[in-house]
Amino acid sequence: MRQKASLESIDPYDPTDGSSTDAISEMETSMAPDLAPAVARCVERACDRLRGLQHPDGSFEGEVVWCPMILAQYVILCRVVGRPIVAAARERILLHFRVTRRPDGGWGLHPESGSYVYVTTLTYVALRMLGLSADAPLAASARNWLQAQPGGVLSIPSWGKFWLALIGLYGFRGVNPCPPELFLLPEWSPVHPNHLYCHTRYIYLAMCHLYGARFCSDLGPLGAELKEELYPVPYGTIDFARHRGDIAQTDLYVAPSRTLRFAWGAMAFYEQLQERWAPLRRLRAHALAHSLRRIRFEQQATRFQGLSPVSGILNTLALWAHDASDPMVEHSLAGVESWQWNDAQQGLRIAGARSTSWDTAFAMLAVLAAPSAKPQRALLREAYAFLARAQEASELPDGRREGRDGILGGWCFSDGRHRWPVSDCAAEVLSALLGAHATGVIDAPERMAPERLAAAARFIIDRQNDDGGFGTYERRRGRRWLERLNPSEMFGNCMTELSYVECTASAVMALCRLREQHPDCLRELVGPSIVRACALLRQRQRADGSYPGFWGINFTYATCFAVLALRAAGASAEDRPLRRAAAWLVSKQKPDGGWGEHYSGCLTDTYVEHAESQATMTSWALLALIEILGPEAEAVKRGVGWLCRSQKSDGSWPEGAVNGVFFGAAMLTYRLYPAYFPIWALNRYLAMR
Repeated sequence: MRQKASLESIDPYDPTDGSSTDAISEMETSMAPDLAPAVARCVERACDRLRGLQHPDGSFEGEVVWCPMILAQYVILCRVVGRPIVAAARERILLHFRVTRRPDGGWGLHPESGSYVYVTTLTYVALRMLGLSADAPLAASARNWLQAQPGGVLSIPSWGKFWLALIGLYGFRGVNPCPPELFLLPEWSPVHPNHLYCHTRYIYLAMCHLYGARFCSDLGPLGAELKEELYPVPYGTIDFARHRGDIAQTDLYVAPSRTLRFAWGAMAFYEQLQERWAPLRRLRAHALAHSLRRIRFEQQATRFQGLSPVSGILNTLALWAHDASDPMVEHSLAGVESWQWNDAQQGLRIAGARSTSWDTAFAMLAVLAAPSAKPQRALLREAYAFLARAQEASELPDGRREGRDGILGGWCFSDGRHRWPVSDCAAEVLSALLGAHATGVIDAPERMAPERLAAAARFIIDRQNDDGGFGTYERRRGRRWLERLNPSEMFGNCMTELSYVECTASAVMALCRLREQHPDCLRELVGPSIVRACALLRQRQRADGSYPGFWGINFTYATCFAVLALRAAGASAEDRPLRRAAAWLVSKQKPDGGWGEHYSGCLTDTYVEHAESQATMTSWALLALIEILGPEAEAVKRGVGWLCRSQKSDGSWPEGAVNGVFFGAAMLTYRLYPAYFPIWALNRYLAMR
């Protein structure tokens, strides 16, 4: 265990970094035995700022930052379907590409990654479609980086090959096959796409349709220019089939297995037969009609947003490719644009997700953790009303026929418009609503009816897997060996739903709150569900006391949630797994009192310390340690002191490093995490004193 620095040994805070002189004086106060007055003032400033972030409808939402890949796909979509991008939007898009470019001239898979061939190639194409010349500095530096990579654009991963083929810049024989006939397999088949994780399933639904139709847009003169710019040899001389298996090392996360390569070979042979044999061509036509029907259902079910912006873009392309005059196309284009985010600093882009209900629930929980929530009654009442409106109030017509699980009672990550609710979103919302009930800030007539709370609990429990853990959108459907057929190359653990520590913990906390306030509500389901979930949490703890994360970075995130869940379920602070978790967290505390975990640990499944303490991760660590060690523990006081010292004069904390992740390699920045998690930790500290 590393040696800890005392509060007295920490250097004075530099007033030139935007912190107020009040923060400096409070830092000195925080070194005294009683931190409470400084912490209370810190929380007051932070809550004032949080109140200013609340939207008129009562919600909170910060941008979920991913990468410019989706924006590039949006630009390609607009070019293909003939939707002009107005001059003002064009300039805002170019601004975003400028500010997200990596120092080497390329673009990465997330805000802190190195450049990727996939992202850089699509961005380069988008820049040229936006009217930049090949010699414009933004485009030229990207092309220079691409040309310097071994294999160049020919080694772009499978998804990139597919996108380039759609616009005539890569031969379809060089694209790994994804025939739409896969969706005609019998439901009992273990490789039917309905057994896949929903994001993977719906991305490949549209990809299979477009691939099966061999859709290819003609870019005209620009296409000829791009062929010369992207490849070092004449385009007509390239044997794309020889490069089908090429993958840039900059982009590779999960190498295709031998089983997958065999499957690709078999499907490539099928594609050759399909081109020559009439019965198979008729089967292809049937498969295309079937996949198009499912795409149309998904667009209508999601009110034309799609499950994600990537799915929405692909679905829109598929609809336009089939019938450019289809009224659904215009609705779908509007749905894609509903994912947009725009500000003066970073321009116009497509957000990785919309996090309205997620952020609103956490903002409420942070405020509710205070010794008294009454000073923030207005914030809580408005947020409560928003979340009450956002609950899914009915099932999808024909949802079961289309492979959808029930949605009644759930909450989406977003505002609920696209009707894809998630277990941990529903759980955190339920916890926030019940927390508001417990504090009395919501009057009885305004509270959600017990049957709606029961519907929420039933929705959550319906996502519990056989091992006791919880999936996200659905229960696990496919076998784990399906991961050996992962065709994405850039992402991992994306083929099936898993049992996630964080989702399981969120479910436990919500169900425990429900059982406490409504002991008779689904009694026969709630108790056993909690027991099974806690058993999985105990099993998932590693020998060093930590827990592996999946949706946040990484061990700090999952350990926080696991600790909070076990405590909510009644585990003593002396519980051995909890003491081991505390010891692990204390061992990772940095000399300045904070915590910081680097995203690269997600790639290697190991803890990697960040060079700097992070407000969000420090808050996660404190929330767990306060539950186990109490507020007077030295590690807790040092962490609280760091949070107070690092607060800015406007009540905010530095955004810091990326704090979220999905599929192992794709890092995210949740913009509002530094706005409410520190409030939560500091409020909990005050409440536990």
